[in-house]
Amino acid sequence: MKQLHNRPIWFGRFLASDPGRKRFQSAGKTTISIITSVFTMIWLLDMADYGTITPAIVAGMVGLFGIMLVMDDTMAKKKVTTFLIGVSAAAGITLGSLLAPYPLFLNASMLLTIFSAFYFSRFQIRYFSMGMTGFMSTYFSSILQLDAAHLLWFYIGIACGAVFAFLYNFVLFKGTAHGLRQGMRSFHIQSNLTLTLLIQWIQEGGNNDKKKKLLEKNVQRLNEYSRLVAGDINDEDLKKLWPGISSSQLRLYIFDTEMLIQTLTVSAEKLKEHGAFDQQQVKSVVIWVIRSLRDAKVLSDNYSASALQDAEKAVQGLRLLLTEVLNAKDNPERWVFPLRRIESIANHVVNAAVGIQESLKSTGPIQNESPVEPVEETEDKAEPKDEPNTLKPSTRKAIQGLVAGVLAIITGHIISPVQPYWVLLTTFIIQIGTESVGRTYIKGFQRSVGTVIGAVFGFAAAKLVSGHAGLEVFLLFVVIFLMFYVFTVSYTWMSFFITMLIAFMYDLLLGGISVELISARVIDTIAGALIALLVSAYVLPKKTQGKVTEAFDDFLDELKSYTTAYLDSLKNEQNTELTDKAFELDQKLQVIRDEAQSLLKRPDSLKKTGIARWMTVVTAINYYAKHLLASSHRNRKAEIPEELQGVFHSIDKKLTVNIELLQELIKEKEVHADFWSLNEERAKVETLSPSRQKGHIDLVHHTYYIWRINQSIIALGKDLGAKERK
Repeated sequence: MKQLHNRPIWFGRFLASDPGRKRFQSAGKTTISIITSVFTMIWLLDMADYGTITPAIVAGMVGLFGIMLVMDDTMAKKKVTTFLIGVSAAAGITLGSLLAPYPLFLNASMLLTIFSAFYFSRFQIRYFSMGMTGFMSTYFSSILQLDAAHLLWFYIGIACGAVFAFLYNFVLFKGTAHGLRQGMRSFHIQSNLTLTLLIQWIQEGGNNDKKKKLLEKNVQRLNEYSRLVAGDINDEDLKKLWPGISSSQLRLYIFDTEMLIQTLTVSAEKLKEHGAFDQQQVKSVVIWVIRSLRDAKVLSDNYSASALQDAEKAVQGLRLLLTEVLNAKDNPERWVFPLRRIESIANHVVNAAVGIQESLKSTGPIQNESPVEPVEETEDKAEPKDEPNTLKPSTRKAIQGLVAGVLAIITGHIISPVQPYWVLLTTFIIQIGTESVGRTYIKGFQRSVGTVIGAVFGFAAAKLVSGHAGLEVFLLFVVIFLMFYVFTVSYTWMSFFITMLIAFMYDLLLGGISVELISARVIDTIAGALIALLVSAYVLPKKTQGKVTEAFDDFLDELKSYTTAYLDSLKNEQNTELTDKAFELDQKLQVIRDEAQSLLKRPDSLKKTGIARWMTVVTAINYYAKHLLASSHRNRKAEIPEELQGVFHSIDKKLTVNIELLQELIKEKEVHADFWSLNEERAKVETLSPSRQKGHIDLVHHTYYIWRINQSIIALGKDLGAKERK
């Protein structure tokens, strides 16, 4: 971990934000693509003495779509999709200009495009990208009143935008190695910030609630960073940055570091609670461990054999302290277990760091890497598998999009005859990525709030700079950058900047902006959001509760696989895939939180569905599951006695049955079996396990969280009406 802890907390937080600078690069790349496409076309139009800049606007639009809508899973597919987006834009521009005098046919073409975008996404995601591009091109050509007699210039603009999008995506900004380096840098800064806050909290004594909340907030942020950075790791980039390190090795180090800090935070709180820090020796050793790990330079290019020496000494000091305390009393203090947790995970981090440093010195081939199929051979995963005899999500969304489109067009012609398709545009955008009623409500609400606030600030800003074309164009591109920079963070802020963008464009293209004009767009947006919500709620609805149930079921499926793999690892050498499974559990927990967001904001729903209780238990289960790996043995057999072999088989079997029973209960299916208690198995493990002092792996310690997981599953099962076997 690089020594960035000496910086002020706020400055370190700023440096750590946007891991890998992915949002910055994406927003910057998109903005540059738009700028170069627009100004190149303006230069060409000026050279040809063409009297309008509409082809330049189309070029900028394609330059945008060629960056933002290319979402395939391989580089080869992305290149093809970039070309197809240009084809779709040309088709949309042609249809929009040719059908402009025939509103009925124009409406039909837009509805067909929306339906196709959703429906054909079941096969490959590129079909959605093409459909959205076709719709947006048709929409813009209709509102800009493009002249079919001058289509050649628009085709040139489309080609220009596609070329620049390809250039920035696959030539100038194709490398991801720099992003991985920056991501690891952000991860290290955030780790060090959190450790510094933890040291301050321990040294202060007492119970500073403000400092504690800040510490917990930074631990949660680190969890997010670890998932983002671990997901970006690949062997190709590692060979460029840190030759000799395998992707599983670096991913395990990230996991261990995250779990170290989480363990330190929870354990330090328990040590304070039990008065352990009243003993200066305990307090000093814990701070020594934290400080030494914080100051280690794990991925430093200037490797030194003594780089981790202090961290190794600190962990050894903690181990000696534990041995002294355990040998001194038959019934050790209650705070011994938190110290053992710290020693276990700190030892893992040090070992992982030493392994990484040694690998950096080696130029040999990467070892211990499980074979992975080439990414190029994978299939698009456009949508999850659905149960037999039910509509696929893409079909449901296509039908909803068609119905919502019809209502939006009718509503648009009623409330805004001059620009009737803004309601349709809003409805279409809100429907993207919102399978449940709750997600549609959240997105529609955020869109409406962002639009209202953006209209106020956008109108004021446009009025303030009106008449200063150069300044207005500059602010226009600043707003575009900010719009895409906050795209993945806040849909409300994105909507805010979209509305400001519209205000600037209206002022530039129409020679001025009025309250009536910007107010009309606000009304259209709110109308579009309401239509999307109503259709989601009444046309083939996917209830939020049902979507949350699916997310819980996916989580429990992953948990079942994870616990089985962990119990198997006690008999065999540790499988590195457990690290990926732990991150996958984190991802699935985040999906549950996202899907349950609307329910968590409605207290009445919490009482009816019990979702708050579900969230509490599943969060605890995820915590216990990750700590299984964090406290586990590494690359060493557990040497389970013969009399315990059958016990571990029974643990696996009963835990699997319990998870499956909980899945059935969550789906509200009738269950005729009771949950298995593992009390008998736990008693045998604690009685028959070999002693740690004789050099054996501590089976009692490494199965502790198995009992906690099972207890949580049974507790939730009882809440749902099941019973426990006595």
